[in-house]
Amino acid sequence: MVTAAADAPGRARRVSARARNDAVLLGAVDLARAAAEDVAESPSDVGEHLGAVAEGERLMSHRFAAAMPGYRGWHWTVTLARVPRGRSATVCEVELLPGDEAILAPEWVPWSERLRPGDLGPGDTLPYRPDDPRVEPGWTEMGDEEIDDVARELALTRARVLSPAGRDAAAERWYRGSHGPTAPVAVASAAECMTCAFLVPLSGPLGQLFGVCANEWSPDDGKVVSFDHGCGAHSETDVERPGTEWPADAPLIDDHVIEPVELRAASAADAERTPDTDAGTT
Repeated sequence: MVTAAADAPGRARRVSARARNDAVLLGAVDLARAAAEDVAESPSDVGEHLGAVAEGERLMSHRFAAAMPGYRGWHWTVTLARVPRGRSATVCEVELLPGDEAILAPEWVPWSERLRPGDLGPGDTLPYRPDDPRVEPGWTEMGDEEIDDVARELALTRARVLSPAGRDAAAERWYRGSHGPTAPVAVASAAECMTCAFLVPLSGPLGQLFGVCANEWSPDDGKVVSFDHGCGAHSETDVERPGTEWPADAPLIDDHVIEPVELRAASAADAERTPDTDAGTT
């Protein structure tokens, strides 16, 4: 006894053979071309006939080269079908499909996954992440004023606060970034931020290693810096300079001011006293 599963390949071979010999569908090249030209922007976008592929019983696809610029390796695929004992073909669908040598766009990546630090601009908004590992639920007030006051003072009563994972990631990023000890400006500095009067320490666990620079002359003004960072604007450093005051600004010249000058008209006597260069006399 032959099972249905064992007989399936044979049945598929018989179906394919009949489909390949379907004279009606094989001869409907003009119908398939007309369908492709109707979908294309211009009839010239449909190139030469590349052949036909049997898709199943009374179902066949004709392929035509895509002649548009930039679509190398693409082809138009027009699928035709006919009813049993029918003597005419019907267009099922028309598609523009890539071949093995087609130029394809890179695999699409969702915006939320391809976004990188620094990409966010004015008006941009990030999607809400309910499972963001960088944050965790904040403190819920329990009615104990003493404990609740401490939570408010530490700003822990927000809906979500920084989680240990988010805090550690930020510390790692800041310490290894341009405001840590390995930055060129820090390596060249004579003293560390820890001993600078302009360092404002952070609160909480991050305050054990980081602070905010409050020196307007520093390249790190208003930025989070590590205690072992440094720059040339340290409050306790100095260099020799010509005077006791800051160097004076260069004088400004206003090119837009017009100074009127009165010119005296030349008289005949002045003309007589003019040297005669041609005669060589004075």
